[in-house]
Amino acid sequence: MRVLRRPIHAGFVCIALAAVFVAGCGHHTAHVKAPIPPARIGSTETGVASWYGIPYDGRRAASGEIYDMRQLTAAHRQLPFQTWVEVTNLSNGKQVEVRINDRGPFVKGRILDLSQAAARDIDMLRAGTARVRIKVIPPPSTLPTAPASPQPSAPVEITAPPTAAPDEPPDAPIVTTPPVTPPPVTTTTPATEPAVTPSPTTAPPTPSYAVQAGAFSDPARAESLRVVLQELFAEARVLSSHGRTPPLWRVIVGHEMTREQAAELAIRVRREVGTAIVVPEPEPAPAPKN
Repeated sequence: MRVLRRPIHAGFVCIALAAVFVAGCGHHTAHVKAPIPPARIGSTETGVASWYGIPYDGRRAASGEIYDMRQLTAAHRQLPFQTWVEVTNLSNGKQVEVRINDRGPFVKGRILDLSQAAARDIDMLRAGTARVRIKVIPPPSTLPTAPASPQPSAPVEITAPPTAAPDEPPDAPIVTTPPVTPPPVTTTTPATEPAVTPSPTTAPPTPSYAVQAGAFSDPARAESLRVVLQELFAEARVLSSHGRTPPLWRVIVGHEMTREQAAELAIRVRREVGTAIVVPEPEPAPAPKN
């Protein structure tokens, strides 16, 4: 029995090789990542911004930089790294310019995560969040170089003009006054009076004061503010208002100060977080009953 073999057409071989080549090229092209186009200058976005500090301070950001909460930076989900944006707090009109160097926020409904320094500049540290408008701006120009210090010139000797000597007054006549003998002084010894012993009195206790930086119905927000103030002032605590429904958590800074000391500390706290009031030293919470 004879088996007939049909010859393979050369055109069929060429078509098969071309299909393999195209498939291979398509596979490699699918893995090429397109670069993120630069943001358009002047484009805006409106939404809710938050801020982040500790414990992220000192950690590596998505851009590869080390996050520093004292720098004017921010995290955005899509804007290219190194993009500069102007952030306006719509509740008070305050503005700050920040550089995008991280990704976030990853909370639904928020569009931007500011560094602690940037949040302080637009007065949203205490609130934690704020409705903002962000606008893409050109990077800030390089600061002008300081002029070179002038070379010191040779010292110039300044000779003061001669001062004319005042005319000497004519000799005044010498008048001799005879000494006067004072009359004798007679001292009288007063009668001795019995000493009066004051009645013992108890001095009223000196009032002491502290500074209240905020009061929250959410203990997590109170703790977040306490961490910030603890780093800045080394003495901050959260106290729960006992006997209040619903409960309230107060952030207190300082301990047993005079009113003047507390007023000075309140100015410093207000400069950092926006609000602070002087309050009497809070009483410790009562011990829980067994």
